[in-house]
Formats: sequence, C-alpha cells, structure tokens
Amino acid sequence: MLSNHVGPRISVACFFSPSAEASSKPFGPIKELLSEHNPPKYRETTFADYEAFFIAKGLDGTSALAPYKI
Repeated sequence: MLSNHVGPRISVACFFSPSAEASSKPFGPIKELLSEHNPPKYRETTFADYEAFFIAKGLDGTSALAPYKI
C-alpha cells in the first residue's frame, strides 16, 4: 500500500552521514512498497559508492541520480 494513491510520486531529499560500517550497506527502495505496478525507479547502491561518484562528478549542473535510474 502506498501513502499517496492520487497525484504525482514525490521524493524528499535527506542529508545524512552514516558510520563507516553503514556506508557499505546497500540503500534502495523499500521492498514492501514495490510491486509489478510500482517498480523501482532507481537501482540500489551504497552510500560510499554514491558519495565517491558525487564527489568525482563535481558541481556540473547535472543530476547525480541519473546513473542510478533504472
């Protein structure tokens, strides 16, 4: 069950800095909210991999999420 049945799907940015141990844990969509009719929009990744990509990419005006989009 989704909390928002009507209207566009909305994402909210959150800023956090996990511990060294948690930075290698995979982050992704909540499995219980996925279905055939509600597939994931982004692939799973670790915070460490995303952070390394974000820093290497720099502030070029493009989305840092594009490479993770399915």
